[in-house]
Amino acid sequence: MKQRKLPLALSLCAASLTSPFSAAEDSADGFLEGSRLDILNRNFYYNRDDRHGQSSPKGNGYSEAWAQGLIGRYQSGFTEGSVGFGIDAFVLLGLQLDSGDGRNGGSGSFNVLPVDNQGRTESQYAKAGGAAKVRLFDSVLKVGDVFPETPVVHYGDSRLLPESFRGVTLENQSVAGLKLQGGRLHSMSQPSDRKLRDGFATFYGGPVDSPWIAYLGGDYALTERISVSLYGSRLKDAWNQYYAGTTLEYPLADELALFGGFNYYKSVDDGRQLLGEFDTHIWSGKLGVRFGAHSVALTHQRNNGNNDFDYLRQADSIYLDNSIQYTDFNSPKERSWMLRYDIDMQTFGIPGLSFMTRYGKGTDADYSHANAIYMRRDENGQPLTGQKRWERDIEAKYVVQGGSLKDLSLRIRQATTRASQFESDLDEIRLIVEYPLQVL
Repeated sequence: MKQRKLPLALSLCAASLTSPFSAAEDSADGFLEGSRLDILNRNFYYNRDDRHGQSSPKGNGYSEAWAQGLIGRYQSGFTEGSVGFGIDAFVLLGLQLDSGDGRNGGSGSFNVLPVDNQGRTESQYAKAGGAAKVRLFDSVLKVGDVFPETPVVHYGDSRLLPESFRGVTLENQSVAGLKLQGGRLHSMSQPSDRKLRDGFATFYGGPVDSPWIAYLGGDYALTERISVSLYGSRLKDAWNQYYAGTTLEYPLADELALFGGFNYYKSVDDGRQLLGEFDTHIWSGKLGVRFGAHSVALTHQRNNGNNDFDYLRQADSIYLDNSIQYTDFNSPKERSWMLRYDIDMQTFGIPGLSFMTRYGKGTDADYSHANAIYMRRDENGQPLTGQKRWERDIEAKYVVQGGSLKDLSLRIRQATTRASQFESDLDEIRLIVEYPLQVL
């Protein structure tokens, strides 16, 4: 696909998704009968200790926040008939429980609560939005505030409140095992922003004066154990990004199986080159074994480009195996390995309890040929070379299995990272308690 063809491809996709070969079916439930209202209560504690004060707003190397979030989502059914109409709506509320102005993370990547121009924490914030939707045959079109989930555009949900986008999305599942998705989005809302309509920003390049991002692709289950994905996106005047991925599982015995996967991204500059000129290729591969309650996986990741592999800020639009709690291991020429271990305690009589630990190490990061946007230099003004880092994560999670507190989850996440000149040394703890309620 040529760089400037993506918007045209979206139009062609829209026409094909409403193909006459799709069987028209009346909705099983009507507008009200198919409605549901969910409220997620999220209590979020976040503590980040930058060992050398790199990221904190006042240079004290310490960021901390404790907050309560309420995430309410309403989804209607569709009106009856071949063409059905409906609405989606949401209300998000964030309340500060504790976070002083000197430890709110400022304008860095902490992003738990809003911070004003003077670096002061706002004690509460709220936002509400919605989208109109239309079902035609096996296709659903949404216009408004949306939450896309693809490898190239995926809303982020790793902070107190989720990220959202505004625009148009289209989804089709006419063919068994195949899910097609496309969209054109005109703005995004960061997790700690009050505004629903804000400009685009990337993690490593910063704010981007781009009017829209478009995406198109699909996921196909070849068998019950093998799936493939292909996607493309265009952040106008910044990049064209392409993704290919696969996952597989191969059973060896009743409680023994091999599993693996592969992810590949290619990013090239577009139009006005708002993020400079680049041609980045990055991939990751995973191979693991699952035996009873245990699983062990080894992953390798490599960036063959001269610049950081970038993606939308605070989004989950990075399906690389070594993109973990803090570190992405995505610097130019960087090579990384990671070993991960999981255990499900249900086998040992404690259903709902699980543990995970992983260790990743990256080497050979080299900014010698990076463009001006992504360049990182040492204290003498020379491009950084031979950079390395590691991260260790530990996570424990428990989900209540029954009773009045069914589905209440408690999770603790701890991360430690150490790096050479180009990245932070930090220790991080997150405590997350979530209690979902289905009202309708």
